[in-house]
Amino acid sequence: MENNHTYFMEQALAEARKGQGRTSPNPTVGAVIVKNGKVVGRGYHKKAGSPHAEVNAIADAGEHAINATLYVTLEPCNHIGRTPPCTEAVLRCGITSVVIGMPDPNPRVAGGGADYLRGKGIEVCSGVLEQQCRALNYPFIKHSATGLPWVMMKAGLSLDGKITIHAGKWEAITGSESQRQVHQIRNQVDAILIGVETAIIDDPSLTTRLDDAGDTRDPLRIVLDSNLRLPVNARMLTQDSHAETWVICREEASREKEAQLVASGAKVWRITTNAEGQVDLSAMLIFLGEKNITSVLVEGGARVHGAFYHQHLVDEVLLLYAPFIVGDEGTPLVRGYSLERREDAPILNNISLQYLGKDIFLKALVER
Repeated sequence: MENNHTYFMEQALAEARKGQGRTSPNPTVGAVIVKNGKVVGRGYHKKAGSPHAEVNAIADAGEHAINATLYVTLEPCNHIGRTPPCTEAVLRCGITSVVIGMPDPNPRVAGGGADYLRGKGIEVCSGVLEQQCRALNYPFIKHSATGLPWVMMKAGLSLDGKITIHAGKWEAITGSESQRQVHQIRNQVDAILIGVETAIIDDPSLTTRLDDAGDTRDPLRIVLDSNLRLPVNARMLTQDSHAETWVICREEASREKEAQLVASGAKVWRITTNAEGQVDLSAMLIFLGEKNITSVLVEGGARVHGAFYHQHLVDEVLLLYAPFIVGDEGTPLVRGYSLERREDAPILNNISLQYLGKDIFLKALVER
């Protein structure tokens, strides 16, 4: 088997990143084929229903795949889905060893691909850069295990935790580099979610705007709107965008207003309510998971952030801090959430910090 597993798995990860935001509900996967210390084939999974990364890398390598090593970020599949099993493609092309980044998280098939290859005489090594491979696929991992989407809480805010300078009035707090980062994130998620207050006050487009990115797409737009207050002429309903707008309301909301919103291009979904008479967020996430939505970017406002955080529904925080203090007039990051004791606080881990111009981008997982 080839040496320097880390170097070549990094090459496979680079391939995988090319497919980010395009493969849902499938995972993001990259592969390289190595022979005599050189990469002879590359491939990645481009979209659900298309050939998997291993198949694309094998096609790229051609006859050079014989007696070569396959590096792949996710355990090759050994079951028939929308495409044939990748394990059979590996056996047919003459690859003699396989290095795997992470096992398949699907409890019904975990280990099947690796064990099958071993049983056919293929040398298999697994767990190379596993954490990096997992980080590319948090949404897929969670959806495979629980049926629920991965929930990210995103906000641009001041150093004292304010998401607006004046309450009830939207104004950009972070700089242009941070704004570009936000659109890069949008380009990689299945859906963006906001509350109806934000929709009414800001009238946002919730689109992806990356002038030099080439392959961009707008994610699904979701408005949490218990009583169907979204204006029928809202920008997200009248703009030119291939993405749908879903309005999530409670079961008792106006049927007349639903018909008006549907006529404007929205899809309206009724979800059960909680004790406060608002849309039950847990029930909504179950519904979204059933619709194969594997990642949701929660963009606010403060009460929506507070509700998700209070109910322990946030998996990851993406906070973009501007280098100034707003003071009393601004809107806090969350409303409706308060901490009783320090030891009860959800702790952030896997924290990373990055400068974006003068702003600071904090990315972290929420520890349960």
